[in-house]
Parts: sequence; C-alpha cells; structure tokens
Amino acid sequence: MEALRRFAAIVLADLRERSRSTRFWVVLGLVGLVTWGCFPGIESGRFAVGFDTDQRAAYSSAWVGLVLGLMYSTMLSLIGFYLVRGTLVRDFDTRVWQLLVATPMTRAGYLLAKWTSHMAVFGLIVLVGLAVGVTAQWVRAEDRAFDLFELLKPVVVLALPSLALSAFFAVLFDLLPWLRRTVGNVLFFFTWLFVFVTMSAMLDPHKVASARDTWLSDPSGIVMVMRDFATQLAQSAPWVKVNDINIGMSDHVATLHLFQWRAWPMQARDLAGRALWMLVSVLGLIALAPMLDWAAARTRSVAAAQGANPGRRLAWLDRVLRPLESMRIGRLLAAELKLVLRQRRAWWWLALAIAGGAQLFGDHEAIGIGVIGAWLVSIDVFARAVLRERETGTGPLLFVAAGAARNLLLARIGVAVMLAVLSVAPALLRLSASDPVAAGALLLAAANIAFAGLALGIACRNPRPFELLLVVLAYAGVQAQGPLSVVVNARGLLPLHALALPLLVAAVVALWPRFAR
Repeated sequence: MEALRRFAAIVLADLRERSRSTRFWVVLGLVGLVTWGCFPGIESGRFAVGFDTDQRAAYSSAWVGLVLGLMYSTMLSLIGFYLVRGTLVRDFDTRVWQLLVATPMTRAGYLLAKWTSHMAVFGLIVLVGLAVGVTAQWVRAEDRAFDLFELLKPVVVLALPSLALSAFFAVLFDLLPWLRRTVGNVLFFFTWLFVFVTMSAMLDPHKVASARDTWLSDPSGIVMVMRDFATQLAQSAPWVKVNDINIGMSDHVATLHLFQWRAWPMQARDLAGRALWMLVSVLGLIALAPMLDWAAARTRSVAAAQGANPGRRLAWLDRVLRPLESMRIGRLLAAELKLVLRQRRAWWWLALAIAGGAQLFGDHEAIGIGVIGAWLVSIDVFARAVLRERETGTGPLLFVAAGAARNLLLARIGVAVMLAVLSVAPALLRLSASDPVAAGALLLAAANIAFAGLALGIACRNPRPFELLLVVLAYAGVQAQGPLSVVVNARGLLPLHALALPLLVAAVVALWPRFAR
C-alpha cells in the first residue's frame, strides 16, 4: 500500500502541475473543436474516415467510436508526444529527482508513474473527444440509437495501445540527454512515421496475404480495421471500395453515399494482439530503469558546467561581422550571430553543406528537398530564438535597460531571417536566373519561417508548437504539398506567403511587449 501511495502521489503531482497551466485547458478546448470537425454533416460533402471519395458510414455509436479510435491511434499518438513529454526533464533540472531517489520508491516504479501520468492526460483528451462524439451523433441525427459498448470498444482497442507506445517514447526521449530538446522533437516525427505509418502500409491486408489471418497488428491498429472492413462490408455493403480507406478530412464531393455500421465484431485473438503493444510499452519502461541514475546526472546545468557544447572559435566570423559592429544595433546583431553559430556542432555544418549541394546541383525536386532540409537543421534556432532569456532566467536583468526589449527583438529577428535566407542562398542564386518567381516565393517563405518561429515562441512560450508545425509542413513539402513546396509550386504559393508575412510580422510586434515584461 505504501508503494501504491507513492506511485499515486507522483501521478497526481504531475496532473496538478499540468492542469495549473492555461495551455492545458486551451489544448482540451482545441481537442473538442477538432473532434467536432471530424463529424461534418452529410450536406458538407466531406468526411474524416471513409472510403474512396464519397462513401462513409452513418454516424452510429459504433462508427463514431471507430472514427475517434482511428484518429486518436494515429494523430493523437503524434501530437500527444509533444503534449506530455518533459516531466522527467523537469524533475532532473529542478533536482526533484534527488528528493525522490531518497525514498523507498523503485526506479521502475518512478518510470511507470510518469508513463501513467502521460496516459492520464491522454485519457482526459479521449473523454473530451467521446463527449463531443456523442453530441455529434445526436445533432447529426443519422442514427441516434446509442450503444455505449460499441462506442467505447474501438477507442479502447485502437487508441489505448497506440497512446501507450507514444507515452513510452515520451519517457525514453526524456531520459536520453541528446534527445531532450529539439533534436528529439524532430527525430520523433520520423520515428512516428515508421512505427505508426510505414508499418501499417507494409502490412496492408489487401497486398500482404499473411496480414489477413494473423492476430498481430500494427501499433495504430489500422491493419486490423482494414481486414475487418474487407470481410464485413463485403456482406453488408458490397459496393464500398474497402481498399481505398481514407483517414483525414476528405475533399468536398457533391453527394456522399452512406452505409450502415452498427457493430464491430472482434475476436479474442485480436484483443491479444492489441494488448501485446501495451505489454511492449510496460516492459520497455522496466528495461529503462537501470538508466535512470545515469540520465538524471546529465542535466542541463551539469552539461553547461562541464562545457558539453563549447562550440567553435570560428575566427572568420569576427572579420565578416566587423562592419556591423560600428552601429549599436549592429553590435547586438553581430553578438547574436556569433552566439548562435559558435554553438553549432560539426554535424550541423555538414548537414547544411549537403543541403546546399542539393540546392546547387540537384534537379527541381532535389532543390525543394534541399531547401526544406536546410530549414530543418536550424529548427532549434527558429523555435527558441525568443526563449533564451525565459529558459535561462535572465529576462528580468536584460529587459530593465532602456530600449533593451526593442533592440533585442530586432536582433533576434535579424538573426532568424538571415539564417533562414542564407540556408537557402544556393537555391536563391540558382532560381533567380532561371525562375525569378520561384526565387521570390522562396525568399518570402524563408522570412515566414523565421517570423512564424518568433510568433509561436512568443505566443506559446514553448518551442514545441513551432517544431511540430515545421516538421509536419516539411513532411508535406517533401511530397510537393503544403506551403513549403515553394520550389515546385511557386506561382500557387507566392500570394499565400506574401499575405502571411505582414500578418506574422504584426503578430510578433503585437505580442512581444507583454512577453518582454
């Protein structure tokens, strides 16, 4: 009982810490809004989960639960990682861990408590989504017969194992010192792509015969759902194209065709397959327990004291930036540039050189990938440009000087914009001769990257929202989609970036005075 009380105390302490933040309640509100958007009316001609471009089930309890289960097992497993991670790092940096380690609590029990607190946050989000889903079922009035069991079953079976694995990764990335900040936030996106997306595609039951009979499932459970769609809809709705499942908001169509889905029959072996991912998560946590003392000893303050990231002298910077130092704001800008560039590791310069080579010598597609890669390697600068004083606690000292807040903002803007533009300078030089429109769109996109990082950093006081946004947009851009695909779609995106830039500048200017108090 004493061990259980200690376990519960850690979980409750984490929940209280999270719930005191306004951001936590804003996130819950946004979850409700996004969940409502997953259940558009038939007159909208759109759907969140359906088949082909114009087929979905009527909003029964079973279908509402299935939509929520699929959305949470895929998208929440990505976004949720960024929402919950950081509690271990907070304990390490504030030295709370030194107090906890003096108690009879075990290392494995501590990690399980942290994982449980992550799952509790996911549980609150799921409860909000379920409430919205039930409301949507009643309001849309396509099938008002309420079945609590069929509503909850897909959410529990699909979402719970997927979120458990995401919570495990949140603990793992907090333990490993080199993954605690921006590098870990970026790396997890690609981890998520492989674990939750690529594995589903590799086990497509329409292409892989063994996936039609096995009790094993991918982490998100999509393979199991596709398999059951193929067998059950072949009898009840044979006209449905079950091999063309769409998860995510569809395009508008003139007429949606509805079919009935009032129950999801499930075999016991399928439940075992989903439980396996829960077991993998828990066993993984227990396996990490011996690393806990080692990880706790490598905090940010210890790393700074030991000179873990001394940077490089880069003597040429002094000569290049000397003309700037003749002006007062120029001296601050030069100091900021030196501080940023001298902290860069060798891999950063190598990655930037590779991206620059792709911009100079690659084809049109390679130029676009090189541009996006160049921005990604500097994502920590864009995301944390305005947060240094908040993270180091030096804001009250710096901002009391006359004009310091204004000058510091101008310097941070200058550094972020210069880095965003210089990162894609090879592409700008090449495109300015062959495609001036693309060069102009690329220049505007670079400025927008810089100002978006500043605006989100000021508004959220946290680097993760911008890091997540840029990584998602980069993924879409590599596939020639979204606002970062400026090289391949310059004429379509030039007006968008031209409109976005003054809005982002205005947001930074409007939000900064309150942030700098």
